Amino acid sequence: MLNHTKTFILLAAMTALFGGVGYLVGGVPGMAIAFVIAVGLNVFSYWNSDSIVLKSYKARPAADYKGNRKVSDYLEDTRRLAANAGLPEPKIYIIEMDQPNAFATGRNPDNAAVVATTGLLNMLERDEIAGVMAHELAHVKNRDTLTMTVTATIAGAIGLLANFALFFGGGRERGGLIAALAIAFLAPIAASIVQMAISRAREYEADKAGAEILGDPEPLARALAKISGKAELMPDRTVESHQATAHMFIVNPLAGQKGDNLFSTHPATQNRIEALMALKGQASPPPAASRGPQVSPWLKARQDRKRGPWG
Repeated sequence: MLNHTKTFILLAAMTALFGGVGYLVGGVPGMAIAFVIAVGLNVFSYWNSDSIVLKSYKARPAADYKGNRKVSDYLEDTRRLAANAGLPEPKIYIIEMDQPNAFATGRNPDNAAVVATTGLLNMLERDEIAGVMAHELAHVKNRDTLTMTVTATIAGAIGLLANFALFFGGGRERGGLIAALAIAFLAPIAASIVQMAISRAREYEADKAGAEILGDPEPLARALAKISGKAELMPDRTVESHQATAHMFIVNPLAGQKGDNLFSTHPATQNRIEALMALKGQASPPPAASRGPQVSPWLKARQDRKRGPWG
């Protein structure tokens, strides 16, 4: 409940910031135009956000990968978890990306999609993949996918307005060029701070709800430990060119960003792991050695081929 309240307050702050930038750019008429633009963008993103994101990452239905055991398990477990959560069966996709990651999208549970990268399916064990999918389904159940779409849209619109202010220099009665420069540089930063604060709050909530859907917090904790920091080792060109979608992924997909700092789209992974294991009354997940080999025969076979089973 507290996180929902924080999210509402942060969304209100972002909306007020958007209106304020519109006012500074064009006075009262500018503020009115800003809100009209915001409504239009949000209506468009409400109906089209999922298809835009899926097309951007060239996501393919998981059902296309016939004969792959890992994909079959991924489909079966995701459908089972959706039923456990009381959700309609989501669309299930795969992105051919070496970086291990996942996200959910869609305007509501009836129009939701969950996505895993091939890197995630390669790296994790079956229960760990299920933990990640439970986390993503928690986002769907909490309607975080719509919230994050709205914040991303408003943040982008604030950036456009800021550029508009810089281009036209602002009115003299509002400080002229100096005010325009301040808007251009400070407004997008403020919008990003609000957007990232919302994202961090929702990640903690989805971790907890995902553990409840799965019935065990440990697999998600182990998954987070394995995939954390892999963006630095496996930077992806598509993700880097669509940075506005970074907050959607279960771990930060952008290279070179760490920790629970002001500009991070995600909480520090260790904080998330500790919170998950506290649900089980433990300090941390068991060491990797106690879970047997970390490279499965399926993964080894893929490593021996250039494209693996995703061709």
